[in-house]
Amino acid sequence: MKLPFSLFLALRYLKPKRTFVSIITLVSIFGVTLGVMVLIVVISVMTGFDRELRQKVIDFDAHLLISSDDLVHNWRELTPRLEHTPLVVAVAPYIQGPVIVEFQNRRLAPMIRGIDPIKEEKVIPLTKFITLGKLDLDGESTVLGVELARKLGVTVGDKLTVYSPGNLGAILDKLKALQDKKGDTAQKAIDDLKEVVLPKELTITGIFETGHYLHDSEFLLVPIYIGQELYGLGDALHGLTVKTADPYDVEQVKKEIEKFLPADEYAQTWIEMNKQFFDAVRLERTVMAFLLFFIMVVAAFGIMNTLITVTVQKRREIGIMKAVGATISQIMGVFLFQGIVVGIFGTATGLGLGMTLIRFRNEFSHWLSSTLHIEIFPREVYQFSNIPAEVVPGDVLKICLAAFVICSLAALIPAYFAARIDPVKALRYE
Repeated sequence: MKLPFSLFLALRYLKPKRTFVSIITLVSIFGVTLGVMVLIVVISVMTGFDRELRQKVIDFDAHLLISSDDLVHNWRELTPRLEHTPLVVAVAPYIQGPVIVEFQNRRLAPMIRGIDPIKEEKVIPLTKFITLGKLDLDGESTVLGVELARKLGVTVGDKLTVYSPGNLGAILDKLKALQDKKGDTAQKAIDDLKEVVLPKELTITGIFETGHYLHDSEFLLVPIYIGQELYGLGDALHGLTVKTADPYDVEQVKKEIEKFLPADEYAQTWIEMNKQFFDAVRLERTVMAFLLFFIMVVAAFGIMNTLITVTVQKRREIGIMKAVGATISQIMGVFLFQGIVVGIFGTATGLGLGMTLIRFRNEFSHWLSSTLHIEIFPREVYQFSNIPAEVVPGDVLKICLAAFVICSLAALIPAYFAARIDPVKALRYE
């Protein structure tokens, strides 16, 4: 096949011959490959991280949360009004707060979530997360996250002892009363104190796994009345959870609900409650893309350096080509084609390696962890069991086009200087 003069000569100059120029060319291609690969991997992982974070939050947390500065006492009257609000699918009561749990001298301080299983299932599909046992919250029972179960060393059928800080005030009052009493009166005060500090013993009926480390390691599901007893709430609640028809159109529902909420009660969307997480991920994604983009810029300087070296070394040949009639556009084409070829090879290789690394990202992470003891994705920090990733074709296309354009533009300056060489001077000094 007959190649254009400029392309033919460009390929000859790029052909490896164990020379300094060929080594620089390979390094330049490697720089472009590295830049494209890292950008594709990082952008895909950060996009997947944002998507998974949102999905995990939506799966385990309600779309809307109705709460109060104190307690929600009017929840029985409020529930029917919420259920009849447009775009509201379901409403459920909840109790949530920190407790201390104990099992065989192991103590942790997770969060309890008191729920009505039938109503809660309409808001959050908890059953699909159950990996062991079942979602059975009849009587004094509990369902807990898989990571919390692992830390405590418990399984289905074991009994947990739960202490609540909700009665701390009552404990202090009883202790003060005990100091001033003697005899039978003191014994009665001691008996009253035992009633106050008596913990709950709950039987584990199920273990759930959401894939979100925070949920799996921090939450203990209990019947709604157990939560009320632990916190001494009587018939009051900490709030109501609301499921809407569209989680991404929840602001509209919030505005409708706020029209009839009392002054001391308010509504929060799942986006508002997790705003810091989402903003941090978005900012990190933008900053990392901006910083890693400079890898390709550095690679472009390598390409420019290669072509300038070629210009200096091939000064005599350029002079001869111009003397025998080569045009300025043909001379420029030689160097532009070199930049284009490097860009194509570097971008294609980076794309292939990037997609391969994304495909085997978790296997690679496990290998690093088990072989080199390097933990690149600690679950405790990032709150996911595996590295999430989502390949957006538009983002990949932008990265590849940007790499190709940068490589092509990097060849312009050497091409311009090569085309400006005076053949008489080039041949005289050579």
